[in-house]
Amino acid sequence: MSTSAYRATLAGPTVRGWLRRPGLLLSCLFLLVVAVAVTRPSLLAGADPLHGQIGERLRGPEAAYLFGTDHLGRDLFARVVHGARLSLAATGLAVALGAVTGTLLGLAAGYRGGVVDAVLSRLTDVLLAIPSLLLSLAVVTALGRGTVNIAVAVGVGSIAAFTRLARAEVLRVRRSDYVEAAQAIGIPWWEVVARHVLPNSAAPVLALVIVEFAMAILSVASLSFLGYGAQPPTPEWGVLIAEGRDHLATSWWMTTLPGLTVVALVVSLNRIARAVQGR
Repeated sequence: MSTSAYRATLAGPTVRGWLRRPGLLLSCLFLLVVAVAVTRPSLLAGADPLHGQIGERLRGPEAAYLFGTDHLGRDLFARVVHGARLSLAATGLAVALGAVTGTLLGLAAGYRGGVVDAVLSRLTDVLLAIPSLLLSLAVVTALGRGTVNIAVAVGVGSIAAFTRLARAEVLRVRRSDYVEAAQAIGIPWWEVVARHVLPNSAAPVLALVIVEFAMAILSVASLSFLGYGAQPPTPEWGVLIAEGRDHLATSWWMTTLPGLTVVALVVSLNRIARAVQGR
């Protein structure tokens, strides 16, 4: 069988499987829209997210304003679209910090063992005993306000989860025959880790990255809602939700529609994470 025919054989069931899972397909399409909002927001919303018209203030959702307007007459849909870049950049920084740090700590604990494993495992247990949002709130209180600071705070809150999973996977892979054979013939430990341990431990960690990215979106938005992140008039998602709380009784769309955007993104990411895990 040729290479192209083999690839087509593999791709056929996959495409048919996706068509039978409309929830997964919709999740991927929504993520594609969000990706466009991050990279080219003007393609989705041409209005200025920072300036509005007072005469258009507090208008409900309609054809001209898909998400309505806020108390200053600004197009809320444009603010949500343009706010995706800042919100997801902070989320990406947080997850990268948690994933890289946690994976390295888990690798050290699982591969070295002994005192290193005991100390890191106890520290991980302590961090896991503290709710991640509470830990992030404590860190951002110490660091101060700002988007970068809340990203660091949320990243610190996710380190323990990555450390525990990476340690468990490294312990599993370390007992494999090919790792023991590589060690027996004298291959340096760093080469064993780079060529055998890390590649064979990566899949569950990557699945956790997607899950933690969804949780980090909620954490970043929550801290911004509390006033620790970007400050108005910056169109960050948590800020948009906070701006609408004073008008919730009369202008429900100011809080509800940005909030539903966050919920839709989190649900989509969780659905994709389940697919990656084979569920």
